Amino acid sequence: MNFGYFSYPMPANEPVLNYAPGSAERKQLKKVLSELKGQQTDVPMFIGGEEVRTGKKIEIHPPHEIAHTLGYYHEGNSEHIHKAIDAALSAKEVWANMPWEERAHIFLKAADLMAGKYRYHMNATTMLGQSKNPYQAEIDSACELIDFLRFNVHFLSEIYKTQPNNAPGMHNRLEFRPLEGFVLAITPFNFTAIGGNLPASAAMCGNVVVWKPAHTQIFAAQMFMRILKEAGLPDGVINLIYVSGKELGKICFSHRDFAGIHFTGSTGVFNNIWKTIGENVGNYKSYPRIVGETGGKDFVLVHKSADVDVTVTALARGAFEFQGQKCSAASRAYLPSNIANQIKEKLIAEIKTMKMGTVEDFSNFINAVIDETSFNKITSYIENAKKDANAEIIVGGNHDKSKGYFIEPTVIEAKDPNYVSLCEEIFGPVLTIYVYDENKFEETISLVDKTSPYALTGSIIAQDRNAIALATDKLRNAAGNF
Repeated sequence: MNFGYFSYPMPANEPVLNYAPGSAERKQLKKVLSELKGQQTDVPMFIGGEEVRTGKKIEIHPPHEIAHTLGYYHEGNSEHIHKAIDAALSAKEVWANMPWEERAHIFLKAADLMAGKYRYHMNATTMLGQSKNPYQAEIDSACELIDFLRFNVHFLSEIYKTQPNNAPGMHNRLEFRPLEGFVLAITPFNFTAIGGNLPASAAMCGNVVVWKPAHTQIFAAQMFMRILKEAGLPDGVINLIYVSGKELGKICFSHRDFAGIHFTGSTGVFNNIWKTIGENVGNYKSYPRIVGETGGKDFVLVHKSADVDVTVTALARGAFEFQGQKCSAASRAYLPSNIANQIKEKLIAEIKTMKMGTVEDFSNFINAVIDETSFNKITSYIENAKKDANAEIIVGGNHDKSKGYFIEPTVIEAKDPNYVSLCEEIFGPVLTIYVYDENKFEETISLVDKTSPYALTGSIIAQDRNAIALATDKLRNAAGNF
């Protein structure tokens, strides 16, 4: 019986460790990396209370060291999709009726486990499986995922407190209940934090979840799943499966109990998901919630008043952290003619200081792209630019996949404002710049807006507040994060 109201105050952000030479955290992370590389991990699916091993084992290789085998995951099929749905629905009633404070404490416990006992395992599995350097892993698989869990508990408690006004002679109350069925979570390779947050946030609200991570993120995903189980997550609340996306969609989107999707991935895939759900909407018990984030051609618009060093830092870090494999990565930049040469000169110099190689050498800023398919796509843009009169590679351009999927940080200068790499999302360490007449800022604003349909992220760099206000007004619908 419950006799109290429970409040979860706004938490503080998890402190970011820096892994400096000689630090305790550096030594511990190196140790866990060595342990994980010294064994081959057998990765099952997690369905209900079972660790499911199909015998169809798929090798897991670090993108930066493709000759090494980290372990294997057991690939599932349509039978396992049905089992995951059934397990979720069987757990639904008990989970939905669990008092909020008990659900909350499971996720807060998971956050504490990641902040302490398993911090280096979360980071190491992300580094080895997704080729992230230690700092990129720390801010993603440790700090951001910990923050997601803690802040989500706080904000959900605030939502639960929201109640309607009362008219004279009556008392109104509002209950928040989970969706009528199961939620499907489809998560990307590039952020372990997104991989964990999409199923966990839905589950926190009392929903049951079928979770399909990108195959290239399974090594870290299974680590998070193990932590959730240790934190007390009941069997069947989140079911982690490794199956074909096509087969998953076919079964889930035709299921009467499909209640919602939480998705991060490509625009094309999400468009098709939305279309399929719409075509099947008459089959469902209720209208499914459709929540998704996709990419776009992110832009940086530089004004003639911009500080050169600020711009260079923004472009170098924005374009090339985690090999540009972020939905928010700087992908195209518009430079004013008065400072373009200074920016280019300093940007080239900065990029040439970036070391590239394995994640185990902590001095490497650049690691490998995620897989061969991605490598081939990215390098096709680079090779085409080398042959095109409308483009010039001003730094980088080399690549090699003999030992790992390595691509140098590359900057293409486009002579044509509609050049292909200014228009299409590449999702790799490639930045395309275009130099515009410094006195045609307003015209360039229009150019930025019409070159690509939508960007996840856009930014303005200027020291002129009027220029910032103008660009913000004209481009407010050009990007999601501005």
